[in-house]
Amino acid sequence: MTREEKSIAIEDLTARLAGVNVVYLADISGLNAETTSNLRRACYKAGIKLEVVKNTLLEKAMNASTSNFGDLSSVLKGNTSIFLSDSANAPAKIMKEFRKKSDKPLLKGAYINEEIYIGDNLLDSLASLKTKDEVIGEIIGLLQSPAQRVISALKNQFKDEAGAE
Repeated sequence: MTREEKSIAIEDLTARLAGVNVVYLADISGLNAETTSNLRRACYKAGIKLEVVKNTLLEKAMNASTSNFGDLSSVLKGNTSIFLSDSANAPAKIMKEFRKKSDKPLLKGAYINEEIYIGDNLLDSLASLKTKDEVIGEIIGLLQSPAQRVISALKNQFKDEAGAE
C-alpha cells in the first residue's frame, strides 16, 4: 500500500468512525469461510457494518478522530475487525450468539457513547445493555401503569355502584 493509499484509507476510516457512537473491536481470525459469511450476513441484517482493518491504520484513524477513544488503541494487536452500529448492544448480542458454536469472535474492546470497554469478560454486560427504544418503552409502560390502575378502580367502583341499585 502506498503512502497516498494509506492516507486515503485513514481518512475514510476516520469519517466512518465519526459517523457512529458504537464501535466494537473483535478478533474473528480462525473462523472458517462459512462461519465468517454467516457472521457478515447476521451483521448486515442487524444494521451493523463489519470489516477487517489494519491495526496501524485504525489507530491513526482513532487518533485523527474527534471522538476520544482513550485506551482502546491498546487492544490493537493481532487480527482486528470493527463492528460499527447505531445500537449499543447489537454487536455484543451477535458475538454472543456466534460464541455458542465457536470461541470467536473474541471481544477486544468497545466504544459506546463516549465510554470505553476493554476485555472479552464484558461481553455479557454489553449484550444486556438496553437500546434507546427499549428504555423509552419501559418508561412509557411505567407511566401508563398508574393511569391504568386508576381507570380500573373507577370501572370497578362504577360496577359496584350500579350493582347496588
